[in-house]
Amino acid sequence: MIQDLNPIYLKLADKICDNILWEKYKANERIPSVRDFAAQHEVNPNTVMRTFDYLQQNEIIYNKRGLGYFVSENAAELITEIRKRNFRKEVLPNMFKQMEQLNISIEEIIEEFKQYKTK
Repeated sequence: MIQDLNPIYLKLADKICDNILWEKYKANERIPSVRDFAAQHEVNPNTVMRTFDYLQQNEIIYNKRGLGYFVSENAAELITEIRKRNFRKEVLPNMFKQMEQLNISIEEIIEEFKQYKTK
């Protein structure tokens, strides 16, 4: 079984990024405060602060002093690029290794993907 070893603050960042991609949080709109987000997810506000710092460093959100945190104009594009890069760097190599170990051909994967797309 594969365990998710990501720290809590990165899991929370993923939740915020998902909400941005699903347009629950839109560009230039305010996201929940540190305290509200911490209460919603039953985590320490310091953990949420670390999450917000991470997102701010990646230019996904920005801080308006005294008003809170807001979604950056190009947040969705940044999230997509970060996730694509991580997918290529982390997921694909593991997937290819598993395919080789299990003797699964790329043609089988393509067929599964086609079936997935028609659902």
